[in-house]
Parts: sequence; structure tokens; C-alpha cells
Amino acid sequence: MLTFGAIAVSLIANTAAAQERDIKDEVEQSQKAARVFQEIMSAPDKAIPADVLSNAKCVAVFPEVVKAAFGVGGRGGRGVASCRTPQGWSAPAYFGLGGGSFGFQIGVEVTDFIMLFMGDDGMNSLLSSKVELGGDASVAAGPVGREAGAATDAKFNSQILSYSRSKGLFAGVALKGTVIETHDDDMRDAYGPGTTAKDVLKDNKPTAAAGIRAFPEALTSLSMRRSQ
Repeated sequence: MLTFGAIAVSLIANTAAAQERDIKDEVEQSQKAARVFQEIMSAPDKAIPADVLSNAKCVAVFPEVVKAAFGVGGRGGRGVASCRTPQGWSAPAYFGLGGGSFGFQIGVEVTDFIMLFMGDDGMNSLLSSKVELGGDASVAAGPVGREAGAATDAKFNSQILSYSRSKGLFAGVALKGTVIETHDDDMRDAYGPGTTAKDVLKDNKPTAAAGIRAFPEALTSLSMRRSQ
């Protein structure tokens, strides 16, 4: 027969193991986002133009979003976002991405999505915890490679610039109707109960496990490389 002490120890061990598994999931999300962004920016002629990236207040990456279409289309996935602060790129906040479309469609596709939130209005739309692209915030297909010169209007007139990578092809994409919303479970696992995306992105809750910071560390590395 198990004693009360043995049961208590078992419960504590099981809880710790569950917390570790939860954090591993959040770490993996941040690492995936970092990897996607590094791969995209490693091809200068096809990457996000440096001057466009330098004007972004926040960057969000949603790796491996599943787009399924069987008569009614839709997409769903999770990702992370980081914003510029006086101390550098913030720890990542966790978001879910969803949206739908209608029409005669069939198939399944896995796509990486990248979004740049431009200016204070773009950043504030992300800080609101839920935003519909093209509804709550203006969105435009972001320029790539040597399209930077043609991107001036989009860069300053759109709150969000969006991109996608599917089957190796990276390009700007319009994501009107897509909804981005704070993923509460991931936020709680990563930072504890009651922590909001705004807390993290404004650097009011800077404490994060080392692995969770993989995405902002990638942004910092790329920024340093660009400035040299």
C-alpha cells in the first residue's frame, strides 16, 4: 500500500514531468520559427528585403500551417511573435492562426507563414491579442528580394506585410480574412498563469527559458548581420 508521502512524491514527479513536456512543446515552436526565418533570410535574392525588415516593429512566424480544402477550405496552426523593445527583441508570445475560404477545392498543403507588423498601428494590432487581417488591420503581400524599391507604398500604407513558403517557393501573399489570436495554453505553459501577449511583447515579463528565446535570438543575429 502506498503511503501518503509516496503518493505526494508521485504526484509532484508527474506534475513536473507534465510541465517539462509542455515547455518542450513551446521551445520546439520557437525553434521551428527561428529555423524557418533563418532559412528564408539565407537567400538574399529571395528573402525579405533588409530595409523592409528594419522598419518592422514585430515579426511573427507560423511554421507548418496546415491548409486543408475539401469543398470548404481552411487553415490552422500555431506560431510565435517578437517585438522590438529598448532591450532588443522581446521574448516570444504564442499565437494561433486560423481562417477559411469557400469554393470547389480539394487537397492538403503545409505552409510556413511570416508576417511583419509595420509601425505603431501594426504593432498595436498584434498587442490587442486578436486581429483579423484585412478587417481589424490592413494587410498586403510583402515584397521579396529586389522588390524593395517597389515596396515603398505597401511598407508605409499597410499595417501588416505577409509572406508564405510552400513547396520551397517563398513569396508575398495576401491573407485577408485570416485571424491571429493569442494561444492561451501556450502562454500559460511558457510564462505561467495570467501572463498576456502584451506583457511579453512589451518586455514587461522578460523571464523565459533559454530554449524559448530561440526565435528572438535568431532575429537579433540577423539584425546584427544586416548592420555590418
